[in-house]
Amino acid sequence: MRLRGLRVAVLGLVVACVAAACSSGQGSSQEATKNLEVLSWWTSGSEQQALTVLFDAYRAAHPGVTVTNSAVVGGGGGNAQVVLAQRLLSGDPPDVWQTFPAASLRAYVGQGQVADVSDLYGRGGLAAALPPVIRDGLTVDGKQYGVPTSSHRGNMLFFNTALLAQAGVAAPGAGYQPAAFLADLAKLRAAGVTPLCLGAKDAFTTPALFENTLLSVVGADGWGQIGADRFDWNSASVDEALARFGQILDYADPQAAALSWDAATKKLADGGCAFETLNDSAFGELVKAGAVDGQTFGEVPYPGTDGNYVAVVDTFVRASRSANARNASDFLAVIAAPDTQLAFSKAKGSVPIRTDVDVSSLSAYQRSAAQALRSEVVLWSIVHGEVLSPRLQQGFYDAVGTYVRSRDVKAFRATLTDAVRREAPAK
Repeated sequence: MRLRGLRVAVLGLVVACVAAACSSGQGSSQEATKNLEVLSWWTSGSEQQALTVLFDAYRAAHPGVTVTNSAVVGGGGGNAQVVLAQRLLSGDPPDVWQTFPAASLRAYVGQGQVADVSDLYGRGGLAAALPPVIRDGLTVDGKQYGVPTSSHRGNMLFFNTALLAQAGVAAPGAGYQPAAFLADLAKLRAAGVTPLCLGAKDAFTTPALFENTLLSVVGADGWGQIGADRFDWNSASVDEALARFGQILDYADPQAAALSWDAATKKLADGGCAFETLNDSAFGELVKAGAVDGQTFGEVPYPGTDGNYVAVVDTFVRASRSANARNASDFLAVIAAPDTQLAFSKAKGSVPIRTDVDVSSLSAYQRSAAQALRSEVVLWSIVHGEVLSPRLQQGFYDAVGTYVRSRDVKAFRATLTDAVRREAPAK
């Protein structure tokens, strides 16, 4: 069983949009206008603060333009993507919207929904400042179609230092291994501590836990096979990853289904649970909650994934047809600027995607994450729509959900097989 590459979980609407060759009824205009609409899914405390940085920078450069913030609540962007797909179907796209590089971006390019913004890459050294793998993920047929704000590392594990000490668990460090992680989870439970935070109310968090667990088994080589459609989902490696995933889930917070990702992160900060695996958006949210890195909380790469950097790259695109195209292009130019990227990362807990930004004013963790982005093996995220097509990514989400409910490896594979079969006519 093999999977092929493209984007995320609003399947019916996105497929319908492809079939209809969606395009906006508006004409795209470079004339001066007074409005700009930006759609994102940034609504948590740290996310709102970071989005405000972008808007303030744009308003400072273009004070005569009214910016409409059309952010949609829902971690990971699932709800925002539903709203966006409906608007694309009706020919009413926002001027600018948030997405991810690689597969996600290629889906919009294939639909003719996003504009070529290659001209922005010739300004201010943007093209040369991006890591090659990131630049490639923003390029289709030699043209660039999106501008990144920053990067989050997806394969991270955060922990509450006081709870670990209470249970007699040593704070994990470099080279932390899966067996040690499972042993520490057991010690925490025995000490009466909730071992694992999980914001399962947001659809992306449990698949993200499996994504990191899968990476800990198959490594970068296996990840490359997934993207190249050469991975064997019937292999013993998948059996091992699912078994380990099930063991870890047994230690998850019983209240997980009622918690969003940011609520689960706050619970970690407040001492309600000991570990959480999430991209380092959690870092910004922990700091926003008043937690102190190295004192009240700490972090390490997810057990067994050292040397790999799963890049979650927040990216904005411009609608191919928009009455406010000039303003949209100006917004992308502003967020590409080094000063904006640095200020944004300070608020978001991310790192500037540009390698020419001086990160010395960022936190110690962010400086280390920036170094990892520039020196370790960079991998795209399945969960965040950078590896698989909308149909296959939905199949991945569904397969994880099936396994969570059944703990049945065969059921996991059957769900993926069904997604592959439904994908075949679209190839």
